[in-house]
Amino acid sequence: MASTTALRRLALGGSRVSRDFHSSARAFIKVGDKLPNLDVLVENSPGNKVNLSEEVKTGKSLLIGVPAAFSPGCSNSHIPGYINHKSLKDAGKVFVIAVNDPFVTKAWGVSLDPQGKSGIRFLGDPSGKFTEALDLAFDGTAIFGGPRSKRYALVLEDGQVTAAHVEPDNTGVNVSTGEKVLG
Repeated sequence: MASTTALRRLALGGSRVSRDFHSSARAFIKVGDKLPNLDVLVENSPGNKVNLSEEVKTGKSLLIGVPAAFSPGCSNSHIPGYINHKSLKDAGKVFVIAVNDPFVTKAWGVSLDPQGKSGIRFLGDPSGKFTEALDLAFDGTAIFGGPRSKRYALVLEDGQVTAAHVEPDNTGVNVSTGEKVLG
């Protein structure tokens, strides 16, 4: 936890006060927050780093976090619900983030949207550092073999979170669906 807290404090510019021992639940990214300034996400290959705080500085954006590329919930309903939603284009820049390597997320994106018509960009978070900085990681060892991302959708305007839809059970497909997020 100390390394996650330190990473989050560093990524958010040291703007948060942290205590080593506390009885309240840790607070993940919330409405009003900006994304951490990290160069740890990758698109299509390990050398193609993506800094989301830079990508979403202006205009509308949508980040969709998933526990795993190619998992049934992610592939059969969650991401197709966005790809096929009539209001997707109104969401601005759209990114799907998975704690996977860039080769897996690239192949997954091609399998879900072969012609790339949706405009969704599929990003890998191979080290999980971006997910940890958002405080949206959970121990998925039993199912996925290691730490993974909670399922979520973050709506942003000019780099600031305006709505956060985080699944309370980490992996369910309910509050973060395209229908609930995009209307």
